[in-house]
Amino acid sequence: MDEGIIAMLVMPLVIFMIFVAPIWLILHYRSKKQVNQGLSAEEQASLQSLAEQAEKMSDRIQTLEAILDSEAPEWRNRA
Repeated sequence: MDEGIIAMLVMPLVIFMIFVAPIWLILHYRSKKQVNQGLSAEEQASLQSLAEQAEKMSDRIQTLEAILDSEAPEWRNRA
């Protein structure tokens, strides 16, 4: 192979290994550390609130489906 072609192939690899790879690894392991620390108190409260809202919505949906089943029994087949 020509030396110019080899240089064109090696230089991007060297630049990647010197600059991109270390930054990538630092950011990767920093995000892993944050995930392993768990949820903060604020995130836990927000998650609890969302779970309660989801439970209320589930109850409402079941109520609405019961009403529709009694008033329009074929509503499920219309979709």
